[in-house]
Amino acid sequence: MSKNLTKIATLGPLFKLFIIPTIFLSYFNLGLPQKVLAGLEFQWDNNGHKKLKWYQINGTKRARNKIFLFLKPNDRKTGLVKISIKVPNKFKSSLKEEKISLCKVNIGGFQSRTKCLENTLSDIELNDDKTNIDIYPIKPLPSSKDAYAVVFKINNPQRTGLYQFHSFGQSSGKVPVSYYLGSWTLQIEQP
Repeated sequence: MSKNLTKIATLGPLFKLFIIPTIFLSYFNLGLPQKVLAGLEFQWDNNGHKKLKWYQINGTKRARNKIFLFLKPNDRKTGLVKISIKVPNKFKSSLKEEKISLCKVNIGGFQSRTKCLENTLSDIELNDDKTNIDIYPIKPLPSSKDAYAVVFKINNPQRTGLYQFHSFGQSSGKVPVSYYLGSWTLQIEQP
């Protein structure tokens, strides 16, 4: 009987070292969300594709969403008179011309949130199968230090997954030249 008591007495420090902190941490961990974000972005066919920054309010499927597709100053080589966006074929959402806008944007961070500072007047054309968006600003977008964004107010598609949007710009000047601006890879996930 004394051998059993000595075994229990020697397990006491081990019990304090491993079991009590585990119980303590699991108690406080119950209130935290269990979702883990990897912070990783996959981009397929990365041959020559340039990653552009984007931000969305809600990334779950079938949710109301506001998506900002940023065009930072270093993404624009010259002023732009036309922006073309190739929408993925499988991106089935409530995309309408009235719900698309172009604006000068404040890109949010730690102390500020992402928001449009002023709308840029532009003509927006969406083709019939909703796979190509052409944006014609009334005044060319300058190649200044200001950031611009194409803003979608949509309902997310029902299918989850990664959706890659490609953008092309037409430069202002005597000879307008179209060139590749970059790609945005949006992620729609399960609720």
